[in-house]
Amino acid sequence: MILVDSSVWIDFLRGTRTAEADTLSGLIGKAPLLVGDLMLCEILLGVPTEAEARRVETALRRFEIVAIVSDAVAVQAAAHYRALRARGITIRKTIDLLIGAFCLRHRHTLLHRDRDFDPMQTHLGLRVLAP
Repeated sequence: MILVDSSVWIDFLRGTRTAEADTLSGLIGKAPLLVGDLMLCEILLGVPTEAEARRVETALRRFEIVAIVSDAVAVQAAAHYRALRARGITIRKTIDLLIGAFCLRHRHTLLHRDRDFDPMQTHLGLRVLAP
């Protein structure tokens, strides 16, 4: 399964041409895509009107929505943070740690456009879909 980060969904929904948004476009209808509840929230936070929010939510609900955070994922995310900090690497956003831990725990591949995931790929084995 491929979990798509909000960094990619936002570009895709705005029509911004990036390699990752183009990859997502090519995957729709051809690969099993997941939308995390945290991503759903992040995406809808940036939508200016209720009508647009309903349209975006309806579009995203075509895909499976998954709950990212559980107690096990939270504990693992904190362990990953400590492991990376021991290497001198600080992940800027807690949400990214949770997303990375979720993907690692469930063996999902992540499609993203966010540098916070790079150390998780390099040092923790996070599987990433390269555009």
